[in-house]
Amino acid sequence: MNNSNRLHILLVEDHKQMARVAQRQLEKGGYEVTTVYTGELALKVVRQKQFELMVLDIGLPDVSGFDVLKKLRDESYNIPVLILSAQVEVDNRVKGLKLGADDYLIKPYDARELLARVESILQRSGKSRTGILQYEDLILDVVKRKVFRANREILLTQKEFSLLEIFLRNPTEIISRKRLTEEIWGLKFDPGTNVVDVSVSRLRKSINDGFEKKLISTVHGEGFVLKAGS
Repeated sequence: MNNSNRLHILLVEDHKQMARVAQRQLEKGGYEVTTVYTGELALKVVRQKQFELMVLDIGLPDVSGFDVLKKLRDESYNIPVLILSAQVEVDNRVKGLKLGADDYLIKPYDARELLARVESILQRSGKSRTGILQYEDLILDVVKRKVFRANREILLTQKEFSLLEIFLRNPTEIISRKRLTEEIWGLKFDPGTNVVDVSVSRLRKSINDGFEKKLISTVHGEGFVLKAGS
């Protein structure tokens, strides 16, 4: 699947750990995400590139999210905006909506609610998101968490699903064991086990059994690749 077909979201969040979490959540939902940490940079990026939606934190270090939103609307940018804020007061929500925000989400929030709010805004703005990743006859539905090959559903564990999602987002690209260890298991070091190889082997068996064309190969000394073979 060509990543250029994915809708592009601008995430504006100054807390870097929260930004990383939110970016991963949105990417798992099938979106392409650009993250910036200041209001001024957000304004600069919006003027240079087209985005389908902005997720905007209010408590930014340079200018407030409210000021960013007002500036965008004053300059006639109609990009849909979802405000994030730890401020629960109704007055703040009303202020954001009056300035032109499309929705308002209170921190802390659940990933499912973030994705649901984003999807709702995009639907109202006439844009549709594809949560479908595909290579050959292998299809992964990011939202419904289902996998099919040649219209036959394949049941995977959570880890196998996450592994397959990485491969499908990077078809024909060699994915290193180090990258998989970091992204799937959250480890920045070699755990000293063959857990990656075992998990990939199980995934490969699940998606290849009963099919003549085999997917996912081991590249000696480098990692693994999702590529059609025999």
